[in-house]
Amino acid sequence: MAEAGVSIAADTAPAGRWLSIVGIGEDGAQGLSPAARAAVSAAAIVFGGARHLALAGDLVTGEARVWPSPFSLDGVLAARGQRVCVLASGDPFLYGVGASLARHVPADEMSSFPAPSAFALAAARLGWAQQEVDLLSLHGRPLARLRPFLQDGARLLLLTSDGDGPAQVAAFAMANGCGASRLTVLEALGGPAERIRSATAEGFDLGDVAALNVVALEVRAAPDAPILPLVSGLADDLFEHDGQITKREVRALTLSSLAPRRGELLWDIGAGAGSIAIEWLLAHPSLAAIAIEGNAERAARIGRNAHKLGVPHLKVVEGAAPGALAGFPTPDVIFIGGGASEPGVFDTALAALKPGGRMVANAVTLETEALLIAAHARLGGTLTRISLGRSVAVKGMTGWRPAMPVTQWRWEKPRETMDAGEGA
Repeated sequence: MAEAGVSIAADTAPAGRWLSIVGIGEDGAQGLSPAARAAVSAAAIVFGGARHLALAGDLVTGEARVWPSPFSLDGVLAARGQRVCVLASGDPFLYGVGASLARHVPADEMSSFPAPSAFALAAARLGWAQQEVDLLSLHGRPLARLRPFLQDGARLLLLTSDGDGPAQVAAFAMANGCGASRLTVLEALGGPAERIRSATAEGFDLGDVAALNVVALEVRAAPDAPILPLVSGLADDLFEHDGQITKREVRALTLSSLAPRRGELLWDIGAGAGSIAIEWLLAHPSLAAIAIEGNAERAARIGRNAHKLGVPHLKVVEGAAPGALAGFPTPDVIFIGGGASEPGVFDTALAALKPGGRMVANAVTLETEALLIAAHARLGGTLTRISLGRSVAVKGMTGWRPAMPVTQWRWEKPRETMDAGEGA
């Protein structure tokens, strides 16, 4: 995806290895390797934040350019062919500008000189093995994304946006039953102003926190903390709903049928409470989902559920299918949980699904079940009957109360193009 304002011509113009990306720490120029120092000094133009340019000091002999606001790579790409250096914090390819540049500049046109990242420095100060720690950036991102990582005994390293970030993390941990968690705030790591302080979430009282900080969080959950399980099938009462929700056991089976794979996009049509799309996103951070719901109250509820359960990036679309399905990126996977029997919904979904993609539809009504049986007869796939019963009290004893059975159809679209009229 191109950055705003980046021209195609700038992306495709031929050039040699003209761009140097130099990671610089709070120790400034003295912390750079000889090769990194040479790259800064040799540059005709040096881009960076005001802080980065100040840290580089006299090493900058060319034109110094502070990043524009709003941030844009236009200036760098327009200078292609000149000697250009970009200064960044620590490791430019770990939540840094290096990854943004790599979307437009081929690797063989760049030389990179990373410094230790803030994560690396924090782990070194604490004696934590990085491979055993969850690394998460909350810089410019909703704090709600922290929710799935609040697992008892977990160690997290968190980049925050500013000096208020650590207190916000502490409050979030408390609100989710993790008040006993220990926070260590590491400020200005690697520089003369470095400072490390600790407090519990419930007793957090650290003031005057530097804007440049990392929070190390050691999670301690209360016995009744609402910890999210690491597999699909969240408890129904974790969701706000009006009864229109794919129930826990059926949801777990449905997620298994949807079979999420890295980087895939799901359309959840007739999303109800959003439970399928939410659990899809919880499966892996690379996944994307669009929840389509025609009822305005339910659509708003989906947004609240997504924020509460740690996936605020779920795209919620209020509108009735099939009309509401227009204009979205081609889905890898489609789930129809409601409205499959409405005119045009099923055929529109079939046509929208990419070749090789997967479609799963659940039916509880006879009308929708008939539609799925017809689809199976016409297109193949698999039909599964899901029947569940739950124990209930019966006159002082216990008996089984059956839930409404669910008929599930799962289908993989052939990789060759379907005929235009081939629907169910």
